[in-house]
Amino acid sequence: MNVTAADLIILNGTVITMDHNGTLIKNGAVAVKGEKIIATGETGGFVSWKASKTIDAGGGIIMPGLINTHTHASMTIFRGLADDLPLMTWLNDHIFPAESKLNPEKVYAGALLACAEMIMSGTTCFCDMYLFEDHVAQAAKEAGMRAVVGEVLFDFPSPNYGSLENGFAYTEMLVEKYRNDPLINIAVEPHSPYLCAPALLQKASLLAQKKDLLLVIHVSETKSEVSQIKERYGLTPVGFLASLGILSPNLLACHCVHLTEDDITLLKKHDVKVAHNPESNMKLASGIAPVSELLKKGVCVGIGTDGCASNNNLDLFHEMSMAAKLGKVHTLDPAVMNAKSVLRMATIDGARALGISDITGSIEPGKKADIIILDTNRPHLTPMYNAASHIVYAARASDVTTSVINGRLIMEDRKILSFDTAEASQKVRKIAEEINKM
Repeated sequence: MNVTAADLIILNGTVITMDHNGTLIKNGAVAVKGEKIIATGETGGFVSWKASKTIDAGGGIIMPGLINTHTHASMTIFRGLADDLPLMTWLNDHIFPAESKLNPEKVYAGALLACAEMIMSGTTCFCDMYLFEDHVAQAAKEAGMRAVVGEVLFDFPSPNYGSLENGFAYTEMLVEKYRNDPLINIAVEPHSPYLCAPALLQKASLLAQKKDLLLVIHVSETKSEVSQIKERYGLTPVGFLASLGILSPNLLACHCVHLTEDDITLLKKHDVKVAHNPESNMKLASGIAPVSELLKKGVCVGIGTDGCASNNNLDLFHEMSMAAKLGKVHTLDPAVMNAKSVLRMATIDGARALGISDITGSIEPGKKADIIILDTNRPHLTPMYNAASHIVYAARASDVTTSVINGRLIMEDRKILSFDTAEASQKVRKIAEEINKM
């Protein structure tokens, strides 16, 4: 009898691989050695295997970890601070003033709490745009999460780096510090066309191309933004970025709520990726992104939560459900934004959007082991006719029992093993007390 060794084997679950063929393995198993998945198949095929640790999925779902393609993790410290306001009022009168008082310690604490929330709701990788991003990266590493991080760049002085010139230097420091890091990738992240001059946007794009990095930017989030850019440059935000030569396959355009047909054609032509943030767009009354039209054109779309100050959670299960239903009501077509498509947006297409689909986003031998287990032995998940539909329309964050990231067991039986979540929560409560005194 041949005996094969693994560090971890997960058995007795429905394996949703999210591979190119949409392979689903009933009563399946996944074997992990080091950081990587080394085998998948039916549970019976692993009887002779030896593993340092074996986890019984108990008939649940074994699937790739979810990928949050757009957030501002440390904004957990501002959760509920200024609700029910228009975007520009919320941003200029409340968020920017509060952010001016930030420091590395506060950003680290907020990011670590965000990691706890994301891990417990099935997210294994996130893309972050914020301040003091070195400390966001450090928090992600302590938590054991995969992350793509970038320091936000804009025309006015930053609470972190001061002048814009220093902002580019800070970004290059991040690139060197996290080169070849197993968990952290760096992105170049100018805030938006309305807060960044053309020269800034072009310099950021050139840096991203030179270093082969993801370029992340907010695009066409509100009608007022579109009007402002049209007034300044005579073009839509997408058209403006095209005129600067910035549209490219390494560009992740976040929100993309207000798009023309020409905008969508340009996004497809240049293979631009989109991060869809349905709950934030609804809460800030920004509008409904034309995601079904983007998907029909073949544009790669991932799902993001945005930050906790404008959502107010980091739960991608809820975000998936909302994305599907919002797409249906927007088009008055119940067949669009089907469960399979939305699940791809939160997994393999999210990985594509971040430029990391070669290592994560699906359960396939050779890829990094970023895996979650859902307990389906619950009333709201019984019976199960279609696993993808269950995940998108019925599953909850609390159904996630186990999380493996980069081959490391990060959460087991809903207990995070990598850091003290109670301590992380307490630190943010103390920060909130300081903010209330301002």
